[in-house]
Amino acid sequence: MVGRYRRGVLGSANERKGAIPSMGELGLNHFAPYLLNRVAARWNADMSDELKAFDMTTAKMRILAILSVSNGLAINELSVYAVTEQSTMSRTLDAMEEQGLVLRTPRADDARVRETSITEKGAAAFAAVWPTMYERFSQMFEGVSEEEYQTFVALLHRILGNIRRNDL
Repeated sequence: MVGRYRRGVLGSANERKGAIPSMGELGLNHFAPYLLNRVAARWNADMSDELKAFDMTTAKMRILAILSVSNGLAINELSVYAVTEQSTMSRTLDAMEEQGLVLRTPRADDARVRETSITEKGAAAFAAVWPTMYERFSQMFEGVSEEEYQTFVALLHRILGNIRRNDL
């Protein structure tokens, strides 16, 4: 459904004067959370298929990607960045540590916190996956100009700031 409602969709409650559109009036194709979810689900499904060739899961790929640019993170930080529950993160990190992809060590200023770092083997595994990730990324934004991409990323950061529940 395309949706017919256009006035006050993003306005404040004052601007809408209490009237909000129904989902039918707005339409799924104009409901940004729905579209974001579809894009993310398609990306994840495609990447999951591609990762099988590397004997890697989406969760492991996310962790290696994060640690490749921001090493030495605690489990709660990794969970936020990887959009994964801490219990799932803990099990995944256990498996990755057994495989030699990551190393967890006590944090210097607080031994109760364990920092996770990527190992050489983990960095090599991510380096092998990165060209596939980049190719999928490039396909996703085919026909999108650099200016449009930069605007899109800036908007996503603003939206994330609006809904952020933590400092990360």
